[in-house]
Amino acid sequence: MNRLGVAAEELAATFLQKHGLEIIARNYRCRLGEIDLVAVERGTTVFVEVRQRSSSAFGGAAASITARKRARLINAARHYLSRQKTMPACRFDALLIEGAPPRIQWVRNAFGA
Repeated sequence: MNRLGVAAEELAATFLQKHGLEIIARNYRCRLGEIDLVAVERGTTVFVEVRQRSSSAFGGAAASITARKRARLINAARHYLSRQKTMPACRFDALLIEGAPPRIQWVRNAFGA
């Protein structure tokens, strides 16, 4: 991951922690895909995709989460959950970071499995 990606994920983790989420994993990888952040909010496991773009041109950060990317996230989440002792409630969120200074948009339940 490049320097900007690392900075975006750190900004996202700090943002989520300030909003009461506990970060339990970063950059969870398996052969099926990768999850940027895994967090817990009031007993719900939250799989977070972090996307950063310099502007909202061409659809911005939200448009960069393609159907293929969503499928890989879902598969990686299934892999992550298969290693848990119990099946928690879960959801997929997106943290969209655009511009400078960065503006953060938190999309809860961005997509479903």
